[in-house]
Amino acid sequence: MKSLAYFIYARKSTDDDQHQLLSIPAQIDELRTYAQKEGLNIVDTVIESKTAKVPGRELFNQMLDRVEKGEAQGILAWHPDRLARNAVDAGRVVYLLDRNILDDLKFPTFWFQNTPQGLFMLSIAFGQSKYYVDSLSENTKRGFRQKVRRGEFPGVAPLGYLNDRVNRKIIIDPKISLVVKELFEIYSKGNSTCKSLSLFLKSKGIVSRGGIPIHKSRVASILSNPFYFGYFRYKGEIHQGIHEPLITKKLFD
Repeated sequence: MKSLAYFIYARKSTDDDQHQLLSIPAQIDELRTYAQKEGLNIVDTVIESKTAKVPGRELFNQMLDRVEKGEAQGILAWHPDRLARNAVDAGRVVYLLDRNILDDLKFPTFWFQNTPQGLFMLSIAFGQSKYYVDSLSENTKRGFRQKVRRGEFPGVAPLGYLNDRVNRKIIIDPKISLVVKELFEIYSKGNSTCKSLSLFLKSKGIVSRGGIPIHKSRVASILSNPFYFGYFRYKGEIHQGIHEPLITKKLFD
């Protein structure tokens, strides 16, 4: 009987919150050691650095397409959550197993056998992975709402401010804040355009990445941002902030 052919699949995205999760090189080392120990016939290794929270991983889908073409009959991964953390991808894997197009899955950290019991346990593992993602997302949103209620802006500090990651608050940037304040003062005189103000910022050494002047649309965004007089906009609503204002409401208006 011809032995099954396996793909190795390793994945780790930048949004993986589990710091203990193995890096891709570590996953590959562990999986190859496991394959050698189990005598698995590995025909290719697929490495991907994308989240599994949503469908659309190009290499993952290509791998399953190749399985459908008969290039391999099994997949070796570190854990089921490396394959799927969303219902669409999980459903496709299970459907391939149901149709006997995909004959086997191997995981060093999870027991699987292509039986009704094994498929049931796999579905639970996929469900737990999705629950983890959904729960993490809801906890993040809840944390943002709590910050907003405390008057803390849950985002990246605008130009002229800094995110103090040690004290977890937004503080005035001593290097740039005076220039931003001067920007508002010049604009208040009524004879400036966003383009001329962009050139003003450039003259002060404040440019976008690559040394390009800050786009006039961003200048307009700065001038309309209530953050600078002590408030902030979140989900279309204005909230009073606890950060230090850079200008007065009168100057802003």
